[in-house]
Amino acid sequence: MHVLLVIVGGCALLGVFLLFGHLWGADDGWPAKAALAFVPVWLAVAVANLWVGVQHAGYGLREELPILLLVFAVPAALAAGVLWWLRA
Repeated sequence: MHVLLVIVGGCALLGVFLLFGHLWGADDGWPAKAALAFVPVWLAVAVANLWVGVQHAGYGLREELPILLLVFAVPAALAAGVLWWLRA
């Protein structure tokens, strides 16, 4: 359940990035720049989630690495799809 909540939180964060990108200037290509800026921020959040899982929840690093991949990949793929859609 936690993994699903983190993924949904990542999608919501992408929405916030896109909203601010639109508010800062849709004519200048800001929503596409916001989608690009989201990816490294989300990677940092996903790694922080991995660290919490290893340090505080007691999971091993080998157990958490596939979760990191899943948690990062779903919102990042959504951001790539949005970026492709905005540039098309």
